[in-house]
Amino acid sequence: MDIVTLVQQLVNGLSLGSLYALIAIGYTMVYGILRLINFAHGDLIMVSAYVAVMGVGLFSWPWPVAFGLAVVLTGLLGVMLERGAYRPLRRAPRISLLISAIAASFFLENLFLVLAGGRPKPFPTPPWFAGVLKWGGVFIPRLSLLIPVVTAVLLAALFLLIQRTQVGRAMRAVAHDLETVSLMGVNVDRIISLAFLLGSLLAGAGGLLWAMKYPQVNPFMGIMPGLKAFIAAVLGGIGNLAGAVVGGLLLGLLEIMIVAFFPAWAGYRDAVAFGLLIVILLVRPTGILGESLGEEKL
Repeated sequence: MDIVTLVQQLVNGLSLGSLYALIAIGYTMVYGILRLINFAHGDLIMVSAYVAVMGVGLFSWPWPVAFGLAVVLTGLLGVMLERGAYRPLRRAPRISLLISAIAASFFLENLFLVLAGGRPKPFPTPPWFAGVLKWGGVFIPRLSLLIPVVTAVLLAALFLLIQRTQVGRAMRAVAHDLETVSLMGVNVDRIISLAFLLGSLLAGAGGLLWAMKYPQVNPFMGIMPGLKAFIAAVLGGIGNLAGAVVGGLLLGLLEIMIVAFFPAWAGYRDAVAFGLLIVILLVRPTGILGESLGEEKL
């Protein structure tokens, strides 16, 4: 492989890994606080993409308005899921929460299957994200460069909020010991809702970037990126924010490099990702940056 192709593949891997990291943050935030795998999280990607398509296509809104509204509505939907599907079962056995998360996922998929139909719809790519940039002999889509930049900005803002604000300290405290923090006067319900809101906002932004990278939407488009983001969260150490980022970047680079170096394996890239999940669970269940479950996660 020549240096030009290697650079192009590295950029593609960084772009894909950034998307996984952006989506994986939602999994790890919810798990860090509730020890819940929110399997409906991947479907928020689909909801965000459909809202943007309807805003631009049906209502002729400018794309910044449609995209902004899609992210906000996705965030609010995440809060509604927490209050309607998870909060009433918080003191129930964990299997009940897991079943509720799976049911919420099926509900969203089939709701949009009824509302929008099963036929894939094209996704509008704004002019800012279109085009190809050329440096020497390297041709790189502009979107592949903008995705890591947007992801870095959003994740930096999240890390500042978690580490430097009073709300962030409350979130870390709830992740460390929910019961004790509730006895100290902290509104635990509000903090948990905020965690769902932040994770869902990032999923909404990730859904728009994913739909621009693979420009079509359908009711089941969130399943595979959601599962890959979950693998990334486990790889990095689920419950650890930095681990979600590291896991996402590593998984994205691994997938792209497998295709680049072993083209015959291109059809097995998903199998490699799921095989990696099995290996990680067998060899290091806590992931690369993971900690024991009783320790602070955020």
